[in-house]
Order: sequence, then structure tokens, then C-alpha cells
Amino acid sequence: MLTSLTVAGLISLFTPGPTALCVDGIPAPVPVNDQLQEMYESGRSYTDFLDHATSRADLWHSNTEKAEGIDPALVARARSVAGNWKFLAVAIDACSDSVSTIPYLAQLVALVDGLDMRVVDPTTGRSIMESHPTRDGRSSTPTVLLLDAHFEEAGCFIERPPELKTWILEEGFSSEQIYPRKMAWYDEDAGHHTVRAFVEMLEAAVAGGEALCR
Repeated sequence: MLTSLTVAGLISLFTPGPTALCVDGIPAPVPVNDQLQEMYESGRSYTDFLDHATSRADLWHSNTEKAEGIDPALVARARSVAGNWKFLAVAIDACSDSVSTIPYLAQLVALVDGLDMRVVDPTTGRSIMESHPTRDGRSSTPTVLLLDAHFEEAGCFIERPPELKTWILEEGFSSEQIYPRKMAWYDEDAGHHTVRAFVEMLEAAVAGGEALCR
């Protein structure tokens, strides 16, 4: 995690929205299009990010290789989505959730025309994390925004797949149990629910209406 986590933080879900509160209780403004464009254009490609990963480097590389086997049916669904879309990911190499999700998103992007992704660190992406906190108000990595061709937010992904968040919450694991159980879940899932969350986000964006945050 980005910082030391409490049990409540580990089992939390998120409450998205433009007026969500930061940890300090002060409303965090949602970055506007120009800011998001500037942030996106300052970001690294996934390949560059991977090349510079030092923490959890072996897992970053092994999950990147594992991601080559993502569900072709989900890839086909993403390819059927019209338009050009960008993923702006706030991630850090030391984060266990980032290393377990971002490689699979990167593979989806690599396989689908019309998708692109850039990665920024938590310092650059602080405003994104603060305006998209977890339910208990934490700023977390990864936080990923889906942006349209005009750099307008069209969806978001906060920390981990919704199915994992729900499972952790329902099982009521102790603080000692959460990390190993979570990592075992990620390993068995092999990115399936992560990729599905992003594909559903793309489909919702094309359908219009309120941005889908997972």
C-alpha cells in the first residue's frame, strides 16, 4: 500500500464522487480536463514504468508475462467499443494492489486499438487520489481514470477489483490474514476481474450516463 493501512482501510470499498472528502476532511476538487491532459502527457508508458520498477520487480515482470493469457472474450468486448480512450493510472512499484492489477490493464491496452495508458506517481497524481478516495477516506494506489478523447473523466477504478473488496469485507479477515489472502486471490484470479472491471467501464462510457467507478 501507499501508506500503512488499518484493518478498516484494507477492507474498505470506495465512495466515488466529485465532492468526496479527503482524509483531513477537506473537500478535494476533481481535476479538470486541462489538468488531466497535462498529467497524462507527463506520464510514463507502461514499458518505461516497468523498466524502472525496483520494488516488487520480480512480481511486476511475472504478472506482465502472466497477463498475456487474459480472457480473449474480454479483449473482444473491448475491441467492440468505439472511439479513443485513455487510462491515467496513479501507481507505484511498491504497491501490492498496483502490481496485481496494472500489468493486466497494460496488456488489455496493448491488444486493443483505440486504447492508451500512462502511469504517474502518487506525487503527480495526488489530486486524482484525493478526489477518488476509498470509503474510509484514504488516498490509495492504484487509482485509474478512464479519459475520453477530450480528457474528460468517463470512469474510475479505485485500489482493487470490486469482487475482491467485497470478498475481503464479507470474510472479515484479521489484519494478519488480509495480505496473504488478498495476494492468493490475485494469483488465482490472474487478472480476470481486473480486466472485466475495465471492460465494463469502457462499455458504460460508450453507453453514456454517469461515469462508472469500480
